[in-house]
Amino acid sequence: MAVYTKVSKVGIQSILSKYNVGKLIKYEEIQEGIENSNFKVTTTDGIFILTIYEKRVKEEDLPYFINLMDHLSSNGINCPKPIKDKSGEIFQNISNKKSILVTFLSGNSLKFIDKIHCYELGKNLANFHIKGLKFKGKRENDLNYRSWIPLFRKGIARNDLYNKSLLNEIEQIIKETVDDWPSDLENGHIHADLFPNNVFFTNNKLSGIIDFYFACYDILAYDIAICINSWCFNENGKFSQSNLEALLLGYSEIKKLRDNEKENLLLLTKGAAIRFFLTRLFDWYNTPSDANVKKLNPNEYLDKVLFFNKINNLDFVKWIQ
Repeated sequence: MAVYTKVSKVGIQSILSKYNVGKLIKYEEIQEGIENSNFKVTTTDGIFILTIYEKRVKEEDLPYFINLMDHLSSNGINCPKPIKDKSGEIFQNISNKKSILVTFLSGNSLKFIDKIHCYELGKNLANFHIKGLKFKGKRENDLNYRSWIPLFRKGIARNDLYNKSLLNEIEQIIKETVDDWPSDLENGHIHADLFPNNVFFTNNKLSGIIDFYFACYDILAYDIAICINSWCFNENGKFSQSNLEALLLGYSEIKKLRDNEKENLLLLTKGAAIRFFLTRLFDWYNTPSDANVKKLNPNEYLDKVLFFNKINNLDFVKWIQ
């Protein structure tokens, strides 16, 4: 469950009255998200999503997220388009929190992922990266490699999951990854959280990308690395080389990977595994017991960290040629 701020029918009608979007027919809470409160709103003019931003999203970052979505949606990327009210404003206040209204995207997230989906994802991610290059906003990745050692130490402060030997091994892997982090790769605007639950499909075609609230300006190939972690393992945790190949084939048909991106992709992929292991570890101990959020076990991503740490880079580069 992930609706933190309740809104009555009268409250929804009051918000809609500020827009030229028709009259309310019905609305429903959306339970799938974990960061914000979302409502699916059906009016006489169509379907929209009302999002109320909760405390985990920094208010000062909202203009970047909203303007990036607006830029991408205006340039052919299937993502929510923010709607301005009758006064030309994007944001409304609900219960002293910022909210926006955006267009609705059709389709559903996947329960089972095949290589055809990874190919579609790769094509759309490359197009996202290309279109994003013309966007002028900037937001640093506040979960970049510089944050990992401090986050690791915070995460293990109350550790009862791992023995000391394993913790030493993990810390060493993180330090080596941070020390080797590349500084010469192409940067641009990345989604940074493109998990299957943030991607919609209709008849095996990608129909929408949502949830831009980790988006930032960082290494473009790091976005691919995040997708490798989240799209190239099956439900039993087994790595799928065919999914990897399909993802990179789709991406390269739109935007060719540079040689230095290929050479560093394993390192970036291990880094992406580290990032999600660390945030899950931190949340495991620091999510309030009364929060309506399902804590995600960090072990899934620890297994991925250890998996990618054992792979030889030369072998990995051969896989992705």
